[in-house]
Amino acid sequence: MNNFADNAIRYYSQEDVRQILQLAIARQAEDTDQEFSYQQLLEIAAELNIPPESLQIAEREWVDKRGEIQKREEFNSYRLGRFKKRLGNYAIVNILLLVVDLIGGGGLSWSLYVLLIWGIGVGLDAWNSLQTQGEDYEKAFQKWHRQHQIKRSFNNLINKFLELTSG
Repeated sequence: MNNFADNAIRYYSQEDVRQILQLAIARQAEDTDQEFSYQQLLEIAAELNIPPESLQIAEREWVDKRGEIQKREEFNSYRLGRFKKRLGNYAIVNILLLVVDLIGGGGLSWSLYVLLIWGIGVGLDAWNSLQTQGEDYEKAFQKWHRQHQIKRSFNNLINKFLELTSG
């Protein structure tokens, strides 16, 4: 039986070390469902000869990246909700038109054209709403993000004004 520890001295690239440690930490977290304090993170970094400044920079990058991911998830949820609303409107109006056409003419005629033409628009909207990559997605996300920043700034300004006038 060949024991893993008995093998000759191994050398690993920095990327290999990162991946192995990432898997080991993930496995330990699964086994114990453990959370680490910032002090423990500092101790681990010190054992790996990572300076505290590098750890702080990495933590800031991680927080920024996590915030970006949360914003994108919120944007994707917004787009999906908007699409579901449009799809619901499409279904309700077209069912109504189909019923009117069926009752009024004894069969389906003109309502099928409305259903088809509007359906093409809904299909294109589905394609755009469910797309989460590409230049068009980035433009839409940046526009949505700017609008939310403007709303947030305006709300903060109004809240400060109301605090000044009430206090």
